[in-house]
Amino acid sequence: MVKEDEYVENRSYPRVQVVSDSVASIPPETANALEIEICSLYIHEKDSVKEDVATDVEEYYARIGEMIHAIPTSSQPSQERFEQVFISAAEKKRETLGIFLSQAMSGTFQAAVLAARSVKERFPDWRCRIVDSTTNSYDEAFSVIAAAKAALQGKPLEVCTEVASQVCAASRFIFTPKSLAFLKAGGRIGKANALLGDILHIKPILTVANGTTDVLAKVRSESKALARMAEIFEREMNEYGLKDVVVHYIGSPDDARRWAKDVIESIAKREVQVIPVSPVIGVHVGPAIGIAYECERALPRKLSGPLDIVSI
Repeated sequence: MVKEDEYVENRSYPRVQVVSDSVASIPPETANALEIEICSLYIHEKDSVKEDVATDVEEYYARIGEMIHAIPTSSQPSQERFEQVFISAAEKKRETLGIFLSQAMSGTFQAAVLAARSVKERFPDWRCRIVDSTTNSYDEAFSVIAAAKAALQGKPLEVCTEVASQVCAASRFIFTPKSLAFLKAGGRIGKANALLGDILHIKPILTVANGTTDVLAKVRSESKALARMAEIFEREMNEYGLKDVVVHYIGSPDDARRWAKDVIESIAKREVQVIPVSPVIGVHVGPAIGIAYECERALPRKLSGPLDIVSI
């Protein structure tokens, strides 16, 4: 966890304001310490609409299993919200770097682009770059955090953007859902595949590559899925070097905490944070356990080409 005074020694007044979305699952204390502006997505449940960041995660995940009968939906931040953030930065004469979840998964990226172009008309000297991270959750957060650290060191917009791009290529998110029901209900897998998976007790290990969810492996039980994820993490850590790692969960945190302490910490040789995935992701995946890690070098099967970066 980033502490408030961790980067004070080399901190200068940032020329660049880093902006991201709530799906990155960055803890509030980390966002505050690194001056990251978070634009929240929304959760629509029955007749209520709530900001992702304002959701009581423990309460929400305690009842997520019941939601399969009426799965909540989600929506992106409004263009007006982005304009407010960008105008605030422009008025302070701060350039802006927006890093957002995969545009293949959400319209958040495009909403930010439209808002930035609108603000540019009012502040022609203001500069902004909008980056499609091609991912979500802490896999997205790693690039946001790296860019924010560079910004606090006074690095220019171009350098902060390059830092984020390098981290996007060098991080990974792998996870296994406890059930395929939420993915089936959301149309992310076919009914036949979900039924076959349930009958055979198949547990897919999923990842995010080139902006979309991809199957990394298939095993026959949750214990085997956790073991395989640990194997993948250890292999890539040894081959590509490890900079950071977190364990993610949707639903109860108990299994994730045990796995982090008993398995992942022994592999990583360090304390590992256990962080809930944004509830917006939770409603699409259902109860799950995963791991996100940042390596020192680019990872295979993560990106097949350059990131989509819009300069404004």
